[in-house]
Amino acid sequence: MSDIERLRARAAELPAKPGIYFFKSASGEVVYIGKARSLRDRVRSYFLANPDIKVRHILRETADIDCILTGSEKEAAFLENNYVQQHQPRFNLRLKDDKSFPYLKLTVGETWPGVYFSRKVDPDGARYFGPFSPAGRARSSIHLVNKHFRVRGCENSVFRGRKRPCLEYELGLCSAPCVGLVSEADYRESVDNACLFLEGRLPELARTLRARMELAAESEKFEEAARWRDTLRTIEDIRDRPSAISTSLEDQDVVGLAREGGRAAAYVFFMRRGKIRNSAARLLDVPPGAPDAEVLAAFLADFYKNREAPPRILLPASPALPSGPRTLPGRAKVRLLAPRGGKDRRLVDMAGRNAEAFLRRQAGGEGSPLESLQAALGLPALPRTIEGFDISNTGGRESVGSLVVFRDGRPDKDSYRRFLVRTVEGPNDVASLGEVITRRYRHLPADKASRPDLVMVDGGKPQLGAAEKALAALGLSELPLVSIAKKEEILFTPGHREGLRLDRTSPALRLVQAVRDETHRFAIALHRGRREKRSFASLLDGIPGLGPKKRSALLARYGGIDAIRSAPRPELDALVGKAVAGLVLDRLRAESDS
Repeated sequence: MSDIERLRARAAELPAKPGIYFFKSASGEVVYIGKARSLRDRVRSYFLANPDIKVRHILRETADIDCILTGSEKEAAFLENNYVQQHQPRFNLRLKDDKSFPYLKLTVGETWPGVYFSRKVDPDGARYFGPFSPAGRARSSIHLVNKHFRVRGCENSVFRGRKRPCLEYELGLCSAPCVGLVSEADYRESVDNACLFLEGRLPELARTLRARMELAAESEKFEEAARWRDTLRTIEDIRDRPSAISTSLEDQDVVGLAREGGRAAAYVFFMRRGKIRNSAARLLDVPPGAPDAEVLAAFLADFYKNREAPPRILLPASPALPSGPRTLPGRAKVRLLAPRGGKDRRLVDMAGRNAEAFLRRQAGGEGSPLESLQAALGLPALPRTIEGFDISNTGGRESVGSLVVFRDGRPDKDSYRRFLVRTVEGPNDVASLGEVITRRYRHLPADKASRPDLVMVDGGKPQLGAAEKALAALGLSELPLVSIAKKEEILFTPGHREGLRLDRTSPALRLVQAVRDETHRFAIALHRGRREKRSFASLLDGIPGLGPKKRSALLARYGGIDAIRSAPRPELDALVGKAVAGLVLDRLRAESDS
């Protein structure tokens, strides 16, 4: 099966439901994100005959396709915006800046509040409603608030300078608080009613407006009927605002749980400053007959063991914890909530749907990468946690090691680690690998839950031998171990010393390649950064007036020599001083001429 055929088959497996989809490279990098009313139909359209050049480039970089399910196409649009801003995929040309969907802002903290259009939510004491899509809905909502509640829409500078009512008052769009034509109490009541209207908490108002609309239509007062229709649409739009974005700017995690037979999975959305921009999925070990409360308790203890937890965690049920079901053990400030309804419950349900989809994909039999790898290597357990190692240096200088972690077939970048090689001189990747593995596992906790299911090293037989020797010295010979040779993609294990050749389309080989490529990328990035810092420091060394603080400021601002060369001169002058900036540029010109 070719790569395109494999991706086409993956597209056919996607659910015909709304959500966002991800095209990912072999290293797990997100190269493109899109939204869809039907994920299956939209992604399959990429494999039609004669795709355009952009689609060809996307498919050339893609090794896997993933998705997140949402409750509606509108919610998918908001979630797409969040994830594109977070991941900055190279083939997404729009939504990459911080410009987001608009909100309606009501400045309730002022004596005479106003209603305005806003592109962001600030902690300024105002009330925010939305987001809106398309943007015209936000502007029409402002007009409706002006018209039906007569809340002002003018800026404060205009409001303070009025001597007589403006045209907005004459058109019935404002009650003219600027010149005292409404009392403060009456105006505040109008603002409070506008808040209730925008919150969608007025079912009685909706029934009344619908009756007025129908009566106006029967009386052929079509303009009045349209006005009530627009008001009703705004109420419905506010009620249908997406759960994935909150104007409360809260930090919280949302956990979904799915179980099928003896298998279980958890899916976590990470909401930061009111926006979901990332997620993680985990397969869970579930004892037979264990209730959900115990499964959730075990998951929380493991997932947040080495991870920072937000102030709130939303769960599908109360966990069975020794500290009680309301707080995370050892972290009294982290509240655990099992919402029964409202926006929070919709978030938990969305996480649950994605947990179910993840569980179905992982239970895919021979097509599951984890099960395929377990069968190919004869592993004692499913390789849910894989730790990969690589070494990078230039002629033995600035030698570094990388550790990447894949959990359930996905990169867990929070668990990545970097190592500076300390005891090896010269270009000796094999010895360097032994040092890095020793340092990684010498303080490994005794409990097996902390151990990886598979250790992977980049290289052939020599690298396998170095890793095997290091693990044996630590008493960890039982840890499953594999190496992968770069050119011929041959796998070596202690049980397959002559090499194991897997089919090029094997899910097991693709998973090992993904881990290998990510360890290589991570190691090279660290090595290149250290090398550039060293060359940066040596080139600028000895310049009068350029001490360690100014060198650090230059490095922090520009990162490299080329960026300093192209920096605007006034910017350099402001950063290190005019005289020193001139000396720096003279040194760089002399270096480029030599």
